[in-house]
Amino acid sequence: MKHLVVIAHPNSESFNHAIAKRFTSALQEKGHEVTIRDLYGIGFEAVLSMKDFGALRAGDIPSDVRAEQQLITNADVLTWIYPIWWTGLPAILKGYVDRVFAYGYAYEYGDDGNIEKLLTGKKGFIINTHGTPTDIYESIGMLGALQKTSDTGIFEFCGIETAGHLFFGGVPQVDDAAREAMLKRVEDEVGRLF
Repeated sequence: MKHLVVIAHPNSESFNHAIAKRFTSALQEKGHEVTIRDLYGIGFEAVLSMKDFGALRAGDIPSDVRAEQQLITNADVLTWIYPIWWTGLPAILKGYVDRVFAYGYAYEYGDDGNIEKLLTGKKGFIINTHGTPTDIYESIGMLGALQKTSDTGIFEFCGIETAGHLFFGGVPQVDDAAREAMLKRVEDEVGRLF
């Protein structure tokens, strides 16, 4: 299978990057092809400008957006690895969605007014870290809300079938043994899902 892994954390030494490395290695050991897009590393322009907005509507896709769309088109599985900041996606990943998952590429309205999901046939997987302990997020319904906005509101809206979603909470407060257990869970999920 062909995997596109999108990472949205500015620190290349972060636990999110450690997750991405372990995830990628586990996939490659199983013979999967992996392309990594570190949004901060490539300097992805996250702001949907008025110029871009007009160009996208006219079908004149900016070259950086077209390149990302081609990577998604070529992938069987799209995996996002990112921290939860203020109960949502980092701005750079939200901007990636705004610009890359554009109308006419990821979705459009049919003649009957219904949404046509243009990325049907692909699978999606999300791995999140957050500072708040998982049991707190679970008790207040935040995990479900996060799944609703990303799994349903983005992936499924465009036809991407959600294969899984991992949440790792309390990351800044836990010790290395706990983080290693989290990385092991990432490997286990690769084995289970792919």
